Amino acid sequence: MPISAHYGLTVLIWGLTWTAIRLQVEAAPVDISVFYRFVMASVVTLVVLAIVRRLEKLTLKQHGWLVLQGATLYSINFLLIYRAAESMTSGLLAVVFSLAALFNALNGWLWLRLQPTARLYPAISLGITGVALLFWHDLQLGNATATSILFAIAGTFWFSMGNLVSIKVRMSQVPLFLANAWAMVYGAVILGIWCLLQGVEWAVPTAATFWGATVFLAVPGSIVAFYCYITVIQTLGADKAGYATVLFPVVALSVSTWLEGFEWTTTAVRGATFALLGNYVLFRSAKA
Repeated sequence: MPISAHYGLTVLIWGLTWTAIRLQVEAAPVDISVFYRFVMASVVTLVVLAIVRRLEKLTLKQHGWLVLQGATLYSINFLLIYRAAESMTSGLLAVVFSLAALFNALNGWLWLRLQPTARLYPAISLGITGVALLFWHDLQLGNATATSILFAIAGTFWFSMGNLVSIKVRMSQVPLFLANAWAMVYGAVILGIWCLLQGVEWAVPTAATFWGATVFLAVPGSIVAFYCYITVIQTLGADKAGYATVLFPVVALSVSTWLEGFEWTTTAVRGATFALLGNYVLFRSAKA
């Protein structure tokens, strides 16, 4: 499958997860919802690997990197982002999370000395401006606490660090699907410990919408999308892969148009155009 298909699937699936997350957390507490998501995702991946006999033995050093990947991509980042969502509009959260593209470039340079492409910063500027215009109404409301903004920034930064950890995992010679499986296991363990420490009620939700949303978030939203996203990171670099976080709000609002009657104002259309233009500027650079 070409890398453009991996990139497109990441944007499409993550754009759809916003609706699934809303359905999930309406029926259960945030912490337990994230926990069930990654328990299901890790079990499914391990079962598939066992069936095809690809459960290879790994070294302690390799497992160490996978624990870190689980902490950065499949647990703590989600807890921070979901905490932010409790006290701020989805629009402002989308704008903050789109900073992942910028964090990826900065962290790649700081920690791995990866030089970003010349057109990265103009592309990110267009993208973040576009997302801000898309959610201009939400931004005008301004109903976000300082704590929620810090949670959102911390969660986005932690997610960006996870992108770099995935590069180190590749360097440690762990097959991608196997790496994701173990990282999700460790993420689920971290989430389980957190739920125990918080005294979260362990009742099993009964709502069909919860389990339907959880299945979508676990399989397409976690297994497929993260496989595609990390493939893009390993092929094009974390800086370009991070631009997916700018584009998936466009998909999310397109779904909202159908399900919730979102109205595309002139400002929103301009925002989507800016976000798509930034994508063009970024990837056109590969041919320039």
